[in-house]
Amino acid sequence: MDLSPVPPDQRVCSARGCRETAAWELRWNNPRLHTPDRRKSWLACPAHREQLTAFLSLRSFLREVVPFDGAADDGVQHAATPDE
Repeated sequence: MDLSPVPPDQRVCSARGCRETAAWELRWNNPRLHTPDRRKSWLACPAHREQLTAFLSLRSFLREVVPFDGAADDGVQHAATPDE
């Protein structure tokens, strides 16, 4: 598990086209593809938190939403959002 800080260029919102600094981490998994304990994450700025949460919730992928400060990577794999 890598506990090094997340580089500044990777602290941006995962919403397509957004370059705002992330404030939230949306941890998720696809139960058809991932084991129950595996987590991937999207980062969200305040303006896109609800939109990304709704997208993951609709598919029953969302597991938790936590504040994101960029201080440490706790082993969660960051994933790009789908092209919408």
